[in-house]
Amino acid sequence: MDYNLECTGCGCRFPSSYRKQTCDGCGRLLEVVYKGSPKVPRSSSFWDYERLLPKSKYKRYELGGTKLVRSAEHGNLFLKLELTNPTRSFKDRGSVVEVAKASEYGYDELAVASTGNMAYSLAYYAKMAGMRTTVFISRAANPDKLRNILMTHDATLHMVRGGFNKAQELASRYADRNGAFLAGDYCYRKEGQKTIAYEIAAQLSGVTHIIVPVGNATLISGIAKAMNDMSMKAKLVAVQAERCNPLVKAIRSRTRLAYQEPMTAADAIAVGLPTFGMQAIEAISKLGGTAVSISDNEMIREQAGLYKRQGILAELAGVASLAAFRKLRLKRSDKAVAIISGGNL
Repeated sequence: MDYNLECTGCGCRFPSSYRKQTCDGCGRLLEVVYKGSPKVPRSSSFWDYERLLPKSKYKRYELGGTKLVRSAEHGNLFLKLELTNPTRSFKDRGSVVEVAKASEYGYDELAVASTGNMAYSLAYYAKMAGMRTTVFISRAANPDKLRNILMTHDATLHMVRGGFNKAQELASRYADRNGAFLAGDYCYRKEGQKTIAYEIAAQLSGVTHIIVPVGNATLISGIAKAMNDMSMKAKLVAVQAERCNPLVKAIRSRTRLAYQEPMTAADAIAVGLPTFGMQAIEAISKLGGTAVSISDNEMIREQAGLYKRQGILAELAGVASLAAFRKLRLKRSDKAVAIISGGNL
């Protein structure tokens, strides 16, 4: 769709030809604002939603819709299996949009901060598009994910002494200095990731709760945007690790988001200060949702249980939504969807 970009801070508007994802004036996040009201098809295929994405020349990579299956343990719980994407996480949905826009603008290099899955995904699609990827990632990142990024997709890694937010700062500086496209948890990725909600609505009627693991809160914000497109009524449940839950704390205490040092083994949601945190809080409030903290031990138990019951091998962050489901105490008539966000182990 045709669109403009609007700053979430100062309100400045930019045309779609604007080559950045942050405002030149105040440095805040940009939002994709479409021209006209979207008409959402009922489909479980990602590419059927292409016309609801920012207009660009997309290459139809092997990226299809993901399955929605019923939980073998809970009759009113359904699992959205994002680990069936090509790089085994929901990140692929946003990566294809960012790579398309970077190619359209004439970039040959992308810079990104990541905890692992996003860099793996972005490097995969960038390589197929003939572009280089430079990754900023914590020294404490999952070593298996580091090997995948480096050896499989030829990305350049910069090891950061610090967490995701420090890596994000360094990636932004690098992009400015070296003329690279700044990719990551920004507006274009959010547009690709919102398609999860379109698929859920097509796959299951009467959904009452969507349970979403939260790191940078891009996914949950994108889902809220898609729900608004469809006038979909469901409660959003944000899930964070107990030892990295700034969003949960802000909602419970009704205070501003504050940085929290990540101390969780669930690396995919180990973000101390979510970029889209305020958008997520507003969406949860508007939709009557909630935010839940779960322990690493709870995720470990869910990981083992999911594999035992259904043969699905997910990473810790990927099963965070299952641990949260147990705390919601839903009615039997409710229909909850848990996002199984990734399976990179």
